[in-house]
Amino acid sequence: MNQAETHKSNMASLLELATHSGATDARVISTSDILVEDRLADICKETRCESYGRSKSCPPYVAGPSMFREWIKTIDHAIVLKIDVPLEILLSEHEDIMRLLHEIVASVELAAIRLGYDNSKAFAGGSCKQFFCSSHAYCRVVAGKGECRNPQRARPSMSGYGVNVPEMMKTTGLTSDEDKSGSHKERTSTGTVSGLILIG
Repeated sequence: MNQAETHKSNMASLLELATHSGATDARVISTSDILVEDRLADICKETRCESYGRSKSCPPYVAGPSMFREWIKTIDHAIVLKIDVPLEILLSEHEDIMRLLHEIVASVELAAIRLGYDNSKAFAGGSCKQFFCSSHAYCRVVAGKGECRNPQRARPSMSGYGVNVPEMMKTTGLTSDEDKSGSHKERTSTGTVSGLILIG
């Protein structure tokens, strides 16, 4: 196979991994389709999000929008994925779903690196402190007391890098079922959580 065919085959393998790992759907997109806005990252600080400053994967400990823009200057493709979730779960006990989201994007990132995409980086949603280390008093990295407890599973939040997730999902066509349905029942029954992996 030539380089283009190899790349296409690799992307197909990574998409398959994502869906087999629990994603409802996954697509390859151009990184030029990812809108990055400083104001979105600023919300974490301005609203004093309860996760602000509590883990290495949330502001102010992430490089933010400026670094994300630098990354996508040299990385052409990304994988966007979603997990459709019953809204009653998403609005209540959703920790298991969010852990799954982190684990899926991390597994795709690590698989991409094994395929030779050494600069691949994965992003999820929410705070890894909440989903993986809620029983611990502090994040080891933030406290300066050691390495991350879950380096193979936890990934930073897209919001800390200013990624406009709703616009990205619209662009890729990965809107939730509620957005596509004319039925009130369907519109109020399903939500979506999203993840992103830069493949480079």
